[in-house]
Amino acid sequence: MADATNIIDELDWRGALNQMTDEEGLRKLTSEKKISLYAGTDPTGDSLHVGHLIPFMILKRFQLMGHHPVIVIGGGTGAIGDPSGRNSERVLQTMDVIHENEKKLTAQMVKLFGTENFTIVNNYDWLSKISLLDFLRDYGKIFSVNSMLAKEVVASRLESGISYTEFTYQILQSVDFLQLYRQNHVQLQIGGADQWGNITAGIDLIHRIEGSDAEAYGLTNPLMLKSDGTKFGKSAGGAVWLDPEKTTPYEFYQFWFNQDDADVEKFLKFFTFLSKDEIADLVQQTKDDPKKRAAQRRLAEEVTEFVHGKKAVEEAEAISAALFSGDVSELSASEIEQGFASVPTVEATSEAHDLVEFLVDVTGIEKSRRQAREDVTNGAISVNGERVREVDFVVDPTKHFDGKFVIVRRGKKKYFLVKIK
Repeated sequence: MADATNIIDELDWRGALNQMTDEEGLRKLTSEKKISLYAGTDPTGDSLHVGHLIPFMILKRFQLMGHHPVIVIGGGTGAIGDPSGRNSERVLQTMDVIHENEKKLTAQMVKLFGTENFTIVNNYDWLSKISLLDFLRDYGKIFSVNSMLAKEVVASRLESGISYTEFTYQILQSVDFLQLYRQNHVQLQIGGADQWGNITAGIDLIHRIEGSDAEAYGLTNPLMLKSDGTKFGKSAGGAVWLDPEKTTPYEFYQFWFNQDDADVEKFLKFFTFLSKDEIADLVQQTKDDPKKRAAQRRLAEEVTEFVHGKKAVEEAEAISAALFSGDVSELSASEIEQGFASVPTVEATSEAHDLVEFLVDVTGIEKSRRQAREDVTNGAISVNGERVREVDFVVDPTKHFDGKFVIVRRGKKKYFLVKIK
């Protein structure tokens, strides 16, 4: 994978470095041995989204260069709520919801990292065992309120207000780092730019308890912005999820395929494992012939395969090709469900109807019989990928796509999905 001999050089050319607590020390450490490192995620939702991929891509690069990534699922901290990057208090989740989310996030992590040279832990296992008195005596005594108030994550909330619960979050995250340093030999924590205060608090705690010569480091990735200054990771429909039930693999593929020319080089470096030369070649191809979108296509292929597997890429490309050509007849029912998730949708029974009746009375795709007959005779209507010019053509919903769907196209681009009840 690597174009560089040291992981820090690899991250540097990929634009993945923001701040490091001790670059010289970390570079020396990672040159001398394979280290254990960690990033955490709280189970506040039932799926990760593409924004979560940012620190996990860094973890994956460490893994591919022989280092040992550890993921902390925050069953304990998730019950509290991380104030980072927020201007208001989180709504606390019930423990039942948190435990369900833990299972789903764990399964997603295994898909990204496999099971070899990789560890998943849950901070509920140690945080839940700390009594209130132990927390105050063993950890609260070490943390200065003055320095906690100065951390950006807290300072930014002082005007609008922050609860004591969220105020103590940085202590809990610091305890995580100490626990992992002791039990899993973890020497590096990584996270987003907004985690810097929490990460440095953890290093300070390790130095206070384990000694100032304890080798513990922090690294953050930059805030990922698009060329227009907006935050990366959102689509018109909201968050782009890793869960295929929430964002279909086809929609996921399209998210990457639709990235702007001005952003594609940055995203190829950050979100793929392609080499410098491969990326440079793709960027040049896109400059020479922007319409082909070679760089975006490869970006979509690489990230979709990483998250969903090769079959998902093949399905997404088959759907894309069918939608572009209008020949949807060869698609499977599951591909239809993915590719047409966002088009206007109506329901109908499995009963057969002549085309004009189907378009007007059954589905409402056409507003009048006169307009329906005109569109049909002009060749503007296709049913299941076949252009139809006969007004008495019979639409039999049971014939295609396992009897689940009928696809109507009006004109070149206007699709309608008819779900068969």
